[in-house]
Amino acid sequence: MPIDEDVTGEELDKDVRQELMSLPKTLAEDVARNLVMVARLLDEDPEQAYAYAKVALRLASRVPSVREAAGFAAYGVQKYSEALAEFRAARRMTGLQHLWPVMADCERGLGRPEKALAMAGEPEVQKLDKAGQVEMRLVAAGARRDMGQPDAAVVTLQSPELASNSTQPWTARLRYAYADALLEVGREDEAREWFGKALEADQGGVTDASDRLAELDGVEFIDALDEDADDDVDKDADKDADKGEPSAEG
Repeated sequence: MPIDEDVTGEELDKDVRQELMSLPKTLAEDVARNLVMVARLLDEDPEQAYAYAKVALRLASRVPSVREAAGFAAYGVQKYSEALAEFRAARRMTGLQHLWPVMADCERGLGRPEKALAMAGEPEVQKLDKAGQVEMRLVAAGARRDMGQPDAAVVTLQSPELASNSTQPWTARLRYAYADALLEVGREDEAREWFGKALEADQGGVTDASDRLAELDGVEFIDALDEDADDDVDKDADKDADKGEPSAEG
């Protein structure tokens, strides 16, 4: 598969490059460049990212970072069984626990929320850093909702991290999940407040909190480039004119 001309492989983290040093130099370079393409495309074109991950996996299946990248690529295209297998392989190779939350989320994707919830109570969670523990809490809350327990999901998300006024990389997503859970149980005023707090923390635009707030406020946006919307406006104006009522233009 074609590699972008500006990709050298040096863009990878130092730890990943260190792992690739176990390979012959030319092979390591090929794998590195494919991994960069995976990272570059994972959000904007997950199918392509998955294809590059498969190339890297074919070239270096014994490298933990390759297995992890393949897992995230499969996860991005909702191939949860494949993703879970790759994450388990990477975890066996390294002995690290940082993939535990996404492995639990794969269980959710496979329709096994009970398994995901059980994983949230395993000792591995205590070995996660703060970000990983928050991620595990988000997965557990999602599992509760999958199981038809929305009130339990609200309680699951209540935590010191949620109450903290400091803004961390996970703050916006945690507040957003809490707002969404509140909305599901009919606590609309509180949901609106927490969508607002999520928006305050969302510097990178990782959530659609602004849209959810607008929806709660009854605000409807019309795409200026949407010809159908323009046609609807014109039809409404014509109807007003037929009724002898002033149109929007005058």
